Amino acid sequence: MIKQGDPKKRGKASRNKGKSGELELMHILNETWGLNVRRGHVFDHESDLVGLTGVHPEVKRQEHLNVYAAVDQAHTEAKKRQDGVPAVFHRRDRGEWLVTMSLDDWIDFYGAWKDGR
Repeated sequence: MIKQGDPKKRGKASRNKGKSGELELMHILNETWGLNVRRGHVFDHESDLVGLTGVHPEVKRQEHLNVYAAVDQAHTEAKKRQDGVPAVFHRRDRGEWLVTMSLDDWIDFYGAWKDGR
């Protein structure tokens, strides 16, 4: 059990939870579409996940997510990295994965999908 007063241990637990969320989502995407998505290298200034063409994924695994802050972060990083449309992939413990993106981006996505059918 993590002591409330030990920020080093809380930080490590949070990083581990984030890492496990990224790995879980990576495996789902790779198995579903046969992609080659991998975890990004933070020190190389990469996204949480790399290899999801046209999408800048911001991965969050939190019980109480501030969705607007996460979307703002995804937009800022996508603009900086120029690696695709910002999308937040998130879930709670024992919850299903959800994807949050701006309506304008979703309209563009849906339009491209609809036109490609």
